[in-house]
Amino acid sequence: MDIRRGRLCADFISCLMVLAAVLSLSACAARPGPEVLRITEAHVPGAQTVTVYAATTRARAAGNVNVFTSGRASQPNYASFDISVPPNHQPGRIEWPEEQIDPQTSFATVGQTNLTQQGLLQQVAGSGDGRKDVVIFIHGYNYSFPEALYRLTQIKVDGNLDETPILFAWPSQAAVAGYVADKESATYSRDALTDLLAALARDSRIGTITVFAHSMGGWLTVEALRQLRLSGQDDVFNRLTVVLAAPDIDVDVFQAQMQVIGPMTPPMTVLVSSDDQALRVSNRLSRSRARIGALDITDPAVQQAARKAQLAIIDISSVEASDGLNHDRYIKLATLYANRRDEGGDTPGPGLRSTGAFVFNTVGATISSPFSIIGEALEGG
Repeated sequence: MDIRRGRLCADFISCLMVLAAVLSLSACAARPGPEVLRITEAHVPGAQTVTVYAATTRARAAGNVNVFTSGRASQPNYASFDISVPPNHQPGRIEWPEEQIDPQTSFATVGQTNLTQQGLLQQVAGSGDGRKDVVIFIHGYNYSFPEALYRLTQIKVDGNLDETPILFAWPSQAAVAGYVADKESATYSRDALTDLLAALARDSRIGTITVFAHSMGGWLTVEALRQLRLSGQDDVFNRLTVVLAAPDIDVDVFQAQMQVIGPMTPPMTVLVSSDDQALRVSNRLSRSRARIGALDITDPAVQQAARKAQLAIIDISSVEASDGLNHDRYIKLATLYANRRDEGGDTPGPGLRSTGAFVFNTVGATISSPFSIIGEALEGG
């Protein structure tokens, strides 16, 4: 027993060392801390300011300040952030501040507000005419709060999205060795995410609700969907459009979850890459259990399962990754969407709005939205 336990420990450490090595190669600076969200008064010509709303199960560092730790809050916290994106912004990138925050060259927080859930709903809905569409981003493993907040800002800007962005931030340790703790914290956050989705869905001022979840955030999202279904909240469930990017979910567990959840309209979209190195590490950590986000869609069994579950499983391996792990390809989708729209490429082609397994072609594809079903793809297999 001791020998077996020792081997398991060695495998775990080996996996983390591989992951840490790849991450270190892709990192170009020290990871940002809460200091990057310090309010900066300066505004510069050409900078774009975006308001991002946040609902989080992270604990506040102190009092009512919007500094969120990796600790778990007993009740969700809510806030809004006004974020300035610099004139020199390059699509797909977050320009982090170096020694000092300079809105001329880096992302900068120029305003923030503490909110209640009701206050968040009021601000998201606004005072104008018409219903407001929203997109909720649920981050993955090994994310800090500033990283998740600025990532959603970058996607909003690069995709020129009309949806109001809402971050759901769960208490990730933001550490390579925090995988197990992150999984537990994601599970801890199920009730809070379910409650947020219900509050938005039952507000008559809110229009479409798109849920976009990455990696371990996909696990959290599917668990919340399962909870909505089991509790009979179909009125909420039926308001949602769900996209899972590189979901870190065991294949068998996902099949069991989908048996409870059932088909969605529009179909749930799953973005996969069979060469996702982060999910290969997750596979090893879980004793060779295959992950949904790394499925090979040329496998006839995968295609058949997608049709049976009425899923849109889309291989995005041709999209450029920037993290060295092929785990963050979803970031580029927003840019591709904006570029295609600017080129007049939104006309629906033989786009596949149904279910099944597809290959995404970055050259000829038409994208209806990076947060909805990919409009045009080439059938796999």
